[in-house]
Amino acid sequence: MRIVIVGTAFPLRGGIAHYIEHVREALVRRGHEVRILTFKRQYPKLLFPGKSQEEAGSTMDGTLAQRRDALAQTDIVIDSINPLTWIKAGAAAAAFHPDLILFKYWMPFFAPAYGVIARVAKWISRWRGRHQPRVVFVADNVAPHEPRFGDMQLTRFAFRAVDNFIVHSDAVERELMRVYPSAKFVKLPHGIFGLFGDAVTRGDARTMLAIPDDAPVILFFGYIRKYKGLDILLRAVPKLLERLPELRVVVAGEFYSNEAEYKSLIAELKIPERNLLLATDYIPNEEVSKYFAAANVVVLPYRSATQSGIVPIAYQFDRPVIVTDVGGLRESVTDGVSGLIAPEATPEAIAEKVLRFFDEQMEARLAPGVTDAKKMYSWDTFVEGVEGMVCKPNASR
Repeated sequence: MRIVIVGTAFPLRGGIAHYIEHVREALVRRGHEVRILTFKRQYPKLLFPGKSQEEAGSTMDGTLAQRRDALAQTDIVIDSINPLTWIKAGAAAAAFHPDLILFKYWMPFFAPAYGVIARVAKWISRWRGRHQPRVVFVADNVAPHEPRFGDMQLTRFAFRAVDNFIVHSDAVERELMRVYPSAKFVKLPHGIFGLFGDAVTRGDARTMLAIPDDAPVILFFGYIRKYKGLDILLRAVPKLLERLPELRVVVAGEFYSNEAEYKSLIAELKIPERNLLLATDYIPNEEVSKYFAAANVVVLPYRSATQSGIVPIAYQFDRPVIVTDVGGLRESVTDGVSGLIAPEATPEAIAEKVLRFFDEQMEARLAPGVTDAKKMYSWDTFVEGVEGMVCKPNASR
């Protein structure tokens, strides 16, 4: 097949760019021709809470030159706030004569651009007498984590141009059916990110981070946003330190919400500096492994979630997880097998699970479950599902 992928892609950074890179590699490996359309401006500076929208430092693949093959098949054309570029992107997609246009969708801000690109590509293909490409949205979210006025109207505009959807969790399936009951969709597994290389040893990782070898260590990883519940974890720390005075809490990720509020909370809770490691800049790919290698367990104290790319990263590095019982998180963890599930997003519930993890020395006990869970997350399985959707479009629900 000839396939166009639309979404965030290298040299832009973040989990969605990593996702698209993995999907592209799996599609090419299976013999498909792939073109990527990505953003020359993803967010206006006024709306972007981070420090940079591009990858920093080197990558696990080496230099930019070593990614030239992927970049040669990438058009950096879309400006999220310039409709003329949406038309240009739709024309570029149609010029590739695709059988499939695969959009990575995660928030309504991009719905107008995506809706226009899909419609223009279909219209040009029809006008030129060619077969119309099938438009598929990989929907990370349907209802955004931080809703705003007009979100559903924008979402429905984009969704009316879609032939099929792909979801990764039951939670997103429920959202999709609520917003667009006639949608055809399949549920496919989210693959494991492999861009971060092999784990360093725990000893080496802790040396790099100045963490004692025998300290219990928990990791919060990823962009810091309100719905991810870092404040919940921080409020649990005083209780944890009563039983685990040598505990180290590692927070690795860039602030996408008010940094001052978190710093004020840390001061209010009187969390000792030695117990809290804040690595709150964007973590380049080559540095990710040391944070996971240093940790005994990864904690996701989310208030809400559809799914999380952090769980597959934890599994990549053979780390169990503690998650809250929200959205699709519960689907990625088998309680007591590959991790623990806190019944609610409260400091008390998180503290109880962390204490149980260390009191019962669960890291070794959960290791086989993590290994088994890792096997479920294959990019080839995802691509097989995409192929089946295009070849047998009526087979999706």
